[in-house]
Amino acid sequence: MGRLSLKWLTLFVAFSVVGIFSSAVVLYTYYYLHNAPPLCTVGGSQSPFPGVTINCIKVLSSPYAELADVPLDVLAVFWFVANIAMAMAYDKVAEPAAGKILRALMYWRFLGLAIIPYLLYVEFAILHALCLYCTIMHSMIIADFIVITVYAYVNHRVKAKALLS
Repeated sequence: MGRLSLKWLTLFVAFSVVGIFSSAVVLYTYYYLHNAPPLCTVGGSQSPFPGVTINCIKVLSSPYAELADVPLDVLAVFWFVANIAMAMAYDKVAEPAAGKILRALMYWRFLGLAIIPYLLYVEFAILHALCLYCTIMHSMIIADFIVITVYAYVNHRVKAKALLS
């Protein structure tokens, strides 16, 4: 075991694993098999928001689903894998590199968080459709950011108390 307890290491990595799985489902079913991902169409009265349907195909086939001809799901896998790699590196490396990695991980997770409002705007305001798997990925990015923020706060408080003692 490294710098992180098993609880923190699990929290640092688990949400990214769920994000990778969610991305992988979309990549495999939609881009490889050319089918709708499971549970991806709900319409009418079952819609969670008025005027917005759960329709992954509408979201995934839109021009907003790619950046420079690269599906956003591929970029999401990259984001989540980099997230895990930085978390593992932070757990294993010595100071002062660990502090730099933690800072980079915080910025990386903030970057992911900063993109979510745009993606939600596209889904709600432009497409009037939600992708269930995109929503799972958004939730995992938010959870990742919360974990790193809480960890940084708790870790900072512990170090501050040690300095004052």
